[in-house]
Parts: sequence; structure tokens; C-alpha cells
Amino acid sequence: MKYNIVDDLWYTEKHEWARREGNTAVIGLSDYAQDKLGEIVFVELPEIGAEVEAGKGSAVIESVKAVTDLYAPIDGTVVEVNEELIDRPEAINSDPYGAGWVYKIEIKDEGQLSALMDRQAYEKYVIGEEEK
Repeated sequence: MKYNIVDDLWYTEKHEWARREGNTAVIGLSDYAQDKLGEIVFVELPEIGAEVEAGKGSAVIESVKAVTDLYAPIDGTVVEVNEELIDRPEAINSDPYGAGWVYKIEIKDEGQLSALMDRQAYEKYVIGEEEK
């Protein structure tokens, strides 16, 4: 598979990822999604303290091809945003699982993570998307 899919992350059908770090989760856009969007030129970050709800728009990502919402994979409260993306939004393209993270939330319901796809399930999902 040409897309990087990481083991310790949880994935959504809209191609966001979440990595648990204690009682917080780091949220970002998958390698597959950033590849499909093309060069990312702008990111609108959520406000610290904002409540995000699973499946609802929580940030905006603008690429040379499209403007799209980043959907929260789980419920939580934003505790940190990646301000580096203001000046370097292309970090999502070059390092989607590292320097390209978008925000961190305090987890409200840990059970929501297990409802997301693990690496194997997401890999199968992406293969299905590619075949469409």
C-alpha cells in the first residue's frame, strides 16, 4: 500500500486519526486524506476550550484542490492547537502523523476510541476507497 497507516492510531471513515496520550487525544488528518487533498495551504484551527463532537466539523483544511472540514473523531474539549500550522500548513502533507497534527483534546468518553477503526480495518477501508 502506498499510504502510510500507523499502528497506534484510531481512524475514521472521513480519514481523521486520533492517538491517545493519557486522558488526551491528538487529532490529525491521515496520509491518505492529505494525498487526496494535494498541497495544503491554510488551516483554520479550533479555539482552545472549544467543545468538539464526534462526526462534527472541528477545523478547516484548505488545499489547492478543495476546502474541507476536519471532523472530530471523538467528543472532547480542545486543550492545545498546533500553531505551527498557521505558518506551515504543508506540515500536514510532509508529516501527517507527526509535525502535522492539528489539535489535542481532553477525552470525554474513552469508549468512543474503540468504535473507530484500527490500522488493519482502516487499511481495508482505504483499499475499498481506492477501488471506487
